[in-house]
Amino acid sequence: MRQEAQKQQEFGAYIGLDWADQKHVISLRSADSKQVEQCELAQKPEALAAWVSGLQQRFPGQRVAVALEQSRGALVYALMGYDFLVLYPINPKSLAKYREAFYPSGAKDDPTDGDLLRELVAMHRDRLRAWVPDDELTRTITLLNEYRRDLVGRQTALTNQLTGLLKLYYPQALGWMGGLATVQACDFLQRWPTLAKVQQATLLKLRKFYTAHGCRKAELIEQRLQEIKVAQPLTRDGAVITASVSMVQATINQLRPLLESIALMEKQIAELFSQHEDHDLFSSFPGAGPALAPRLMGAMGADRGRFAAASEVQQLSGIAPVTVRSGKSCWVHRRWACPKFVRQSFHEFAGQSIRQSAWARAFYDQQRQRGKGHHAAVRSLAYRWIRIIYRCWKMRVPYCEETYCRALERRQSPLARVLAAQT
Repeated sequence: MRQEAQKQQEFGAYIGLDWADQKHVISLRSADSKQVEQCELAQKPEALAAWVSGLQQRFPGQRVAVALEQSRGALVYALMGYDFLVLYPINPKSLAKYREAFYPSGAKDDPTDGDLLRELVAMHRDRLRAWVPDDELTRTITLLNEYRRDLVGRQTALTNQLTGLLKLYYPQALGWMGGLATVQACDFLQRWPTLAKVQQATLLKLRKFYTAHGCRKAELIEQRLQEIKVAQPLTRDGAVITASVSMVQATINQLRPLLESIALMEKQIAELFSQHEDHDLFSSFPGAGPALAPRLMGAMGADRGRFAAASEVQQLSGIAPVTVRSGKSCWVHRRWACPKFVRQSFHEFAGQSIRQSAWARAFYDQQRQRGKGHHAAVRSLAYRWIRIIYRCWKMRVPYCEETYCRALERRQSPLARVLAAQT
């Protein structure tokens, strides 16, 4: 009983905070009282600061447990600056299941969610993990990586739109202007938006254009010039050409600043990542490169106590499969409830590692021979890579391909025999 009492007194108060865009619903119970207090808090920095200041005055020298249904966002960023607040992010699916246990009808309102969050942290915090924020540099790099990925997604949407437009009236440009997501492509289409325009240009101007944009392959330039000379229009419909040219120019006007923003953000990420203490560690993984190495670092974080085993990373990232058993049936499927960007980071890294790591290539080929599709084989490889990354991260040592291959030999792994046969 004494241990239980001490456990209950670990925090001065327990709070369930159900956040929303306009207001937050708060359910609070002091550790030395059974009375539950409820209030609403406007989504304003001043209101939040005043509420936190009141808590600090009411529970001086004590910590306060706060359960909320998110692990990042404006509210978390605002609360993480207060040392006396201990944040417990609750998985939305966990809260939904907990709600269903007490409200089978499916009724849902904000005060109830706040109460349930408070109950979870007060009664089951031994099963929850307090959120320990990474240092500022790590969080900055992580956020920049996510924002960069969002910009790349917009870039992809614009280039796909551009491809569709050009296929309507000017498909030859797709082979003459270089990569779609480049300044060269924007310049080409701005100067020569139609086949008629580019065929009016002199050969000297075209050669200067390609040379100025970094094309040094004389054979490729001559091939393009010859194709431009003999090309025939796909359509002569003036309505289609005029309308498509206007839309192409509008798309380019959106794509050009986006390319510049992505380049600036990538430069910023590279500069900050070079200052991080784990730079050499994550840069050592084959296939990581300047884009994926910072993303792997952000996925793991800087707190070495965050994960007790590699399996936690595998499950959190969604790389580990889920096995559902009922009676004689067994169903293994991909994990759906997971941070998608983290899963994507490990998946893309595993795909790139196939090109630069001999054992990764052998493992991937082995999975394909067993009948797995490409993405299933890459997920299996990512599952294995996470164990390696976790070990290096935990021990703070860079990855070494030779060391891992020797470990495969010592364990008499089938991969070791494949590698031996290849060499």
